[in-house]
Amino acid sequence: MSFEKEIQRRRTFGIISHPDAGKTTLTEKLLLFGGAIQEAGAVKNNKIKKGATSDFMEIERQRGISVATSVLAFIYRDKKINILDTPGHKDFAEDTFRTLTAVDSVIVVIDVAKGVEEQTKKLVEVCRMRKIPIIVFINKMDREGKDAFDLLDEVEQQLGLRVTPLSFPIGMGYDFKGIYNIYEKNINLFSGDNKRNIEDVIAFDTINNPELEKIIGTKAATDLRENLELVHGVYPEFDREEYLAGNLQPVFFGSALNNFGVRELLDCFVDIAPTPRPKMAEERLVKANEKGFTGFVFKIHANMDPKHRDRLAFIKIVSGTFERNTPYLHVRHNKKLKFSSPNAFFAEKKEIVDISYPGDIVGLHDTGNFKIGDTLTEGENLHYKGIPSFSPEHFRYINNADPLKSKQLFKGIDQLMDEGVAQLFTLELNGRKVIGTVGALQYEVIQYRLEHEYGAKCTYENFPVYKACWVAPKDPKNDEFKEFKRVKQKFLAKDKRGQLVFLADSQFSLQMTQQKYPSVILKFTSEFE
Repeated sequence: MSFEKEIQRRRTFGIISHPDAGKTTLTEKLLLFGGAIQEAGAVKNNKIKKGATSDFMEIERQRGISVATSVLAFIYRDKKINILDTPGHKDFAEDTFRTLTAVDSVIVVIDVAKGVEEQTKKLVEVCRMRKIPIIVFINKMDREGKDAFDLLDEVEQQLGLRVTPLSFPIGMGYDFKGIYNIYEKNINLFSGDNKRNIEDVIAFDTINNPELEKIIGTKAATDLRENLELVHGVYPEFDREEYLAGNLQPVFFGSALNNFGVRELLDCFVDIAPTPRPKMAEERLVKANEKGFTGFVFKIHANMDPKHRDRLAFIKIVSGTFERNTPYLHVRHNKKLKFSSPNAFFAEKKEIVDISYPGDIVGLHDTGNFKIGDTLTEGENLHYKGIPSFSPEHFRYINNADPLKSKQLFKGIDQLMDEGVAQLFTLELNGRKVIGTVGALQYEVIQYRLEHEYGAKCTYENFPVYKACWVAPKDPKNDEFKEFKRVKQKFLAKDKRGQLVFLADSQFSLQMTQQKYPSVILKFTSEFE
């Protein structure tokens, strides 16, 4: 198959939502349709060891939440689908923000009963800022929830989207009869008793067909016709160009747990979703169909297989082809590296691939060469940007609880920080180590992983800090900066990359510092250098 055709086959997208909206379940059902798995695992049931296919870290199985982005791929209708299933929990939002730099489109999952939730707003804002095409999937239609039109209004108003329904529910909760597929003009009936089989679909040339009454009953048929008339009157016609430009968002209804409405979503997604999009580097815009290989690291994950202490750097291929055993330039180190066993993923299953194309995600075994944001090319000096590190909101001293295992502890902290799980600061005054995180749950994850993956134990002590800011003086040699460093000495630290960080103990102290030292710029995000 030609290079151009391979690009046209690729669809790389992320699934985002608030926790518990059913994101991981939807991922699993998409894999089921793609024939990548034979049966669905019970995600929340701790009695069943299998767990969701995409939640492969032990702590995720215990808590029933996703704490790291999973990369999964399958073939459907001759298209290569790459899914990035992201954590929904706000404490792990950083991982999700970074993942959004590697996707070409997203599916936003919304719970029919809860509607739009806080975490969804933040993530959709990032997508809108980056003009990422969005499809909305309203989940759990087999439960009682909000009216379909109320939900559509909520999505438009709270997420700032312009929606157009491409499927519409027939009833809801106890009265849920099925889905009318506006995109394909057919009805999918819901039986609700068999959770794994895909139901028969009945095609309708017109919604006024009298057969409709026989199938779903007179009341449901009348309601459906009225609702569809309203849909066509109120919402814009679907326009693929508008969707691709990020100006129009199609909406689907269904129940991921019951495998319902998922096929409609997947079929339409395969038709309309973008092929690999161009990406802006510092130097220029890079298009997918360029012959020269370029890609960037958006995620690092240690110990994906606890039996082998492996560490993988996940690379999104932006242009050209990535070939096994071919030397590529690591731009930050300015040295050539070659990879004998690049991996493609299906959750826990990995397979070695000889060649990968734009849109694909490849896992490279890493001995510590990579950091998040690194660029690999065939030789061109390019820098992909836009993968920030956010200012943490929680800070704790980290102490070694087992002096005999200090080597393991430092190695573990070093690797977990490279993954972007949290940030490590070393105080200038006394060299003590402070861990900063976006959410408190990350401390549990770090403690758990240090013990189970590295055999090291740690304890924490509270460290009262309001915000961490990266210090960027306009002139490092001027007297104002020297005075700032002298006066604020006990609040200064270095991050893992040796950048100077100011740890403000209160909002007032931060404001006073900004007023007193105007030439010392304090930043709340740090691009990975």
